[in-house]
Amino acid sequence: MKTYRADLHLHTVLSPCADIVMIPPIIVQEAVSSGIHILAVTDHNHTANIEAVQKAARGYDLAILAGMELQTAEDIHLLCIFDSVEQARTLQKTVDEELPEILNNPDYFGAQFIVDETGDFIRSEERLLLNSTSLTLKSAIDHVHALHGLAIPAHVDRQAYGLLPVLGIFPPDLTYDAIEVYKHSDPSNVTCLSSYPTGIPVIQNGDAHFSNDLLGACYFIIENPTTEEFRKAFRGEDGRSVSLYRGIDNPRRGS
Repeated sequence: MKTYRADLHLHTVLSPCADIVMIPPIIVQEAVSSGIHILAVTDHNHTANIEAVQKAARGYDLAILAGMELQTAEDIHLLCIFDSVEQARTLQKTVDEELPEILNNPDYFGAQFIVDETGDFIRSEERLLLNSTSLTLKSAIDHVHALHGLAIPAHVDRQAYGLLPVLGIFPPDLTYDAIEVYKHSDPSNVTCLSSYPTGIPVIQNGDAHFSNDLLGACYFIIENPTTEEFRKAFRGEDGRSVSLYRGIDNPRRGS
């Protein structure tokens, strides 16, 4: 078993709200210099830059997971994390069918660039990605689990696109793998989690839109960076675990 430092919520220049410097080589350099071992690329409603970041990470002790931050019909953000780009692409086909055909206005929302591993421009994504799909939260989670991915409601305590401010409760029929608290929250003192179901861990990520946003607060003790190993860590099975650290001298348990 090995301890992996992870950040499972990251945006590239494909997300219109991300900084223009969020290109693969800079993301990789920042992660490596920060001592991070695992990143999940989770652009808004899209997966096109995952492979570019994976290629940029070759030769480094850095695993890049395929992901997406899906926006549901309720205006809730859901982290969807997979082992393979192929799984993510299958979810992409569903999202493409459920995302409104509204063109992006880059002067207002920001550019949506698809790039190669060096950060060179390939093309722009024309459809606005900052929109809700017509997938309900339950339907989105079901789609992710059918593809053997991880479904993690993002920044559940944040006013914008957070599960709790939007719904007011944790619906009992949802089967998510973990929840993410907002990057500026104290996970040990989030009062709105009093209604949170026991037995499901709380994690925290950087939700990085800028290169210095990487948090790397999740420490997984697992055999290798796969979704099945993450599931075992979330459940505390077979010696796997996950903890939250906001500094070497200030550990906070994540499970």
